[in-house]
This record gives sequence, C-alpha cells and structure tokens, in this order.
Amino acid sequence: MSPGQVVLGALVGLVAGILSGLFGVGGGIITTPAVNVLLGGTAIEAVATPLPVIFPTTLVGAATYARAGEVSFRAARWASGPGALGAALGALLTARVNAHLLLVITAGLIGWTAVRLARGRPPRAVYVRGATPWHRHVLIGLVAGFVSGLLGVGGGIVLVPAYTALVGMPLRQALGTSLVVISAIVVPGTLVHWWLGHIDWAIFAALTLGVVPGAHLGARIALGVRERTLRLVVASFFLAVAVVYGVSELIQLLGPRG
Repeated sequence: MSPGQVVLGALVGLVAGILSGLFGVGGGIITTPAVNVLLGGTAIEAVATPLPVIFPTTLVGAATYARAGEVSFRAARWASGPGALGAALGALLTARVNAHLLLVITAGLIGWTAVRLARGRPPRAVYVRGATPWHRHVLIGLVAGFVSGLLGVGGGIVLVPAYTALVGMPLRQALGTSLVVISAIVVPGTLVHWWLGHIDWAIFAALTLGVVPGAHLGARIALGVRERTLRLVVASFFLAVAVVYGVSELIQLLGPRG
C-alpha cells in the first residue's frame, strides 16, 4: 500500500469505528466497499478483510460500554457460542438458501423495529436484568450469526433490534451487548478466510489504525447523548439500512432471470 492509501484506510477505519460504537454494529457497511473501491483490494479481499477488523473494533466499543455498566455479559455468554455456530452454518448454506428473500424479510423486521424505536413504543417484553430466559438469548445469537454468515452483513443489524424489541433491553445496553456478541460471531469467518488466504493484512493494519479510536469515540457519543436523541439517531440508522437492503434485494429477487 502507498502512504496515501494507508492514510485513507485509517480515515475509512475511523468512520467505520464511529458507526460501530454508536450503533452497535461491526462497521463492515463502510469497510467492505472501501477495501475494493478505495484501497485496491480484490472482491474477495473486500469480503474477507473487514472480518478481522471487526474484532478489535467491537472489543474497544464493548469495553467502553462495559465501563459504563451497559453490557449484559449474561446475554452475551448465551448468545456468542450459538452466534458463532450460526455464522458457520450460514456461510455453508449460502449457495442453497434464497438469500435475497431472507434479507427482504429481515429488512422488513428491522424497519418495523426501527419505527417502534423512533416512536418510543415500550417493548412487549418487560426487561429485568438477569431474568430473561437463557434460550431466548441463544435463539437471538443463532439467528444473528446465521444471517451474518449467510448474507455477509453485520450481526448487529439483527442483535440490536432483537434485544430492544424481544428482550426489552435498554438501548444503550443493547448496543454494548451487541458488540460483545459480534466479536464472537466474526471469528469463524475470519479463520476460514485466513486459511484460504483471502485477507490483505496490510489493508487490515491501515483500517485498524482508525477503527480503534473510532469505536471508542462512537461509544462515548452514544453514552453521552440524551436517551431520546440516541433512540432517534439509532432508529434512523436502522431504518435507512432496512430501506437500502430491502429495496436492493427486492430488485434482485424480482428482476429478470436467465
């Protein structure tokens, strides 16, 4: 990589890290296209290289939330293992499942949750820390991991809405807990792509220069703003994700074939 690309990679990483810490996602929505378009990576490197970048990103963001007491480690423990298993299973079934249809459905559910979050509707579940049945966390982790492995998207787009809507977890705690679980979900994919030689470690290093401080900054912003402001910002982000994914995948699903 040239010095200019290293600086550009660090700037891309900074933006991705801020998004990760602020919205409880992995940041791949920024790093994946950047690796291919801006940093000279191949298509497969654009898919593979952001995976190891997500690991330090989520750990730094999660640590910031944890210091503020906004991580449910019980939920993360129950969800992380099934999430990693679901990611491996989703990756194996990529060629056998209609991913376009699944993502349209997922986008609809995310959009519905985002609207409820923006309107301030209380979740149906009453959250008592430590009292949520363990199997609910297992199911959430498994589904998030499966969607992540199958579609190549961050598990946070499933985890944050699920924790807020299905478990009733407070938003900041959902963001922090999501980051912990994502750090486990990306491990199987990272190991597979590392073994296959798909990861550009120079690009990884450049991105990591930015994502580490970015994740801390994003988490600090989320912890510092008012609850209503955070709710509206997070809801807007997930609604935008739902619309972009839903429309693009619906076009792919209904487009001409053959």
